[in-house]
Amino acid sequence: MHVYPDYALYTYIASAALFILSLQWMSQVSTSRRGNWAGALGMVMAVIATLMATHAKEYELIAGAIIVGTIIGAPMALKMHMTAVPQRTALSHAFGSLSAALVGTAEYLQWSPHISGFTMAVLAGEMILGYLTFTGSLIAFGKLQEILPGKPLLYRGRNLVSFSLVGAAIVLAVMVVIDPSQQNLLFAMCAVALVFGTLLVTGIGGADMPTLIAILNSYAGLSAAGLGFVLNNKLLIVAGALDGSSGLILAVMMCRAMNRSFVNVLFGGLGGQQGEVMDADEVYAGKIKQTSADEVAMLLNSAGRVVFVPGYGMAVAQAQHAVRDLTNILMDRSVEVEFGIHPVAGRMPGHMNVLLAEADVSYELLKEMDEINPTLAQADVVVIIGANDVVNPLARTDPTSPIAGMPIIEADRARTVVVIKRSLSP
Repeated sequence: MHVYPDYALYTYIASAALFILSLQWMSQVSTSRRGNWAGALGMVMAVIATLMATHAKEYELIAGAIIVGTIIGAPMALKMHMTAVPQRTALSHAFGSLSAALVGTAEYLQWSPHISGFTMAVLAGEMILGYLTFTGSLIAFGKLQEILPGKPLLYRGRNLVSFSLVGAAIVLAVMVVIDPSQQNLLFAMCAVALVFGTLLVTGIGGADMPTLIAILNSYAGLSAAGLGFVLNNKLLIVAGALDGSSGLILAVMMCRAMNRSFVNVLFGGLGGQQGEVMDADEVYAGKIKQTSADEVAMLLNSAGRVVFVPGYGMAVAQAQHAVRDLTNILMDRSVEVEFGIHPVAGRMPGHMNVLLAEADVSYELLKEMDEINPTLAQADVVVIIGANDVVNPLARTDPTSPIAGMPIIEADRARTVVVIKRSLSP
């Protein structure tokens, strides 16, 4: 059992307060920078207090680890485009969960077989979550970076495989709890978790990535909280609980916004059906009315109210700055401009908000789906920029549609709708 001196406990209390304030401040764009700094300061304080409290001796190794982490992390933060934030987030989940799992493994190897049943149970649980989150996050990164196919890998008997892996991990964990000296069983449990994490994410399609990222965030937090119980580190428990609970709540909200089954996404497309894939020509042939930039300019010039609905297409095209410039031109002409933001537009929660904030679009112009929908009938023009799933009226009218029942931004109620879609680019 690790024992921490009073000064470390007081520092942990201050750090926990900073973490809570960080979440609060990051909920608003105007205070988000303050929230980032608060979270970073809380973590620095916690790390220094822990090093002092545990009387760490190998400071050259710690310094080396900090240098390596800085060399990797700083370029990621400074050089990666905002469109790659989902990928970077997935990598953060991978590294964070792997660190928690490795520390748990080290604790087991150090104290085995003299480990209490409760401690071993918590260790087994946090190691399963940590290792499955590691491989799952790497697969998510590969899909988001388009290194791996974005389509879900669906095959006959996948449900049986998923349940079998989960059951095997639980059985192995129980056996290790009963007899902590069985190292081979523990390593087998870790291997099963790594495989399940891989299959979990390969069975999820790109459309469910926002929910998946929230779930992985929750898993990583729960793994850290479990490790906190093992190390008797109260701050790790608090930080992990904040991370785990917020990720879980966000995942549930994302599922509701997409009309998805939470259990379905949680277990990698459990029970999902693989639909027929058609190309753009098959879907849109004879069903679209093409226009030109000049005609759209005339529409906007005579409009009194314009609503932009951004999506992942805007992110890929990095068009947020052009949209900002058009917004400024319209507002200079006394046109009322707003942005309709769907909860799952893009590849992670808040993706569109971050992109538009980067382009200096006023946060006051951004309206959530429930706020913008009642007023869309009064919009002269709605411009949809690569957000086609979240505005598709078939969600209301076609019970056989894959998005049937999904809450959408009701752009079709506007007087004129302009759709910009990458697969129809010319």
